[in-house]
Amino acid sequence: MLALTTEQIGGWIGQFLLPLFRLASLFMTMPIIGTQLVPMRVRLYLALSFTVLIAPTLPPMPVVDALSVPNIMLIAEQILVGASMGFFLQLFFHIFVVAGQLIAMQMGLGFASMVDPSNGVSVPVLSQFLLLLVTLLFLSMNGHLVVFEVLVNSFTTLPVGNALVLEHFWELAGRLSWVLGAGVLIALPAVTALLIVNLAFGVMTRAAPQLNIFSIGFPMTLVLGLVIFWISISDMLGQYQVLASEALQMLRQLSER
Repeated sequence: MLALTTEQIGGWIGQFLLPLFRLASLFMTMPIIGTQLVPMRVRLYLALSFTVLIAPTLPPMPVVDALSVPNIMLIAEQILVGASMGFFLQLFFHIFVVAGQLIAMQMGLGFASMVDPSNGVSVPVLSQFLLLLVTLLFLSMNGHLVVFEVLVNSFTTLPVGNALVLEHFWELAGRLSWVLGAGVLIALPAVTALLIVNLAFGVMTRAAPQLNIFSIGFPMTLVLGLVIFWISISDMLGQYQVLASEALQMLRQLSER
């Protein structure tokens, strides 16, 4: 009969279960993998397989009783750390959603919305297009591999039992304004060009009051807005590289607290 001591059970739990909660919470909240497009069971299997692969390379975990209060606190700590990292990645992806919403509202296409299958909410068509574009760029440039590398390194820079979880949330709260500012920066050229178009239609209305601006201005704004958006897409790769590098660097700094 196999006899297991409390120390052996606690060591196994610390070596596999604690990293599993940090990995699973990241996989449940991060973009692409943590969306509704990936079933919950698949995400759990990915977390289990990833934990089995990296567990032998991780630093020693604290040995605690499986049903003790300190172990429950450690599990909650790992969930908060992993979820905060996934939430930060969500902020990076929503930069482009904000940019698409600003452009769509300025060109009169804000009413054209569709259900985002990854989040289950209605977003403008331009936001959905930018979100798909950023997802493809993120995968093609191995952004997911960088995230996994940062996650594995976080067990050394942010070890289990010594993580200051509250600092993560303060850091995330300070980054919320960065999302809006970066989204405005991406949409600023297109919004400025559309503002000039609207000002031109305003001057035309003052010069020719008999001109029906609603029947002419709306379709012209929509067509010119699509042309301006198409032109601005040509510089999207350069903007993405700068923002992705900054976001991944912030994520690395967040895991080194």
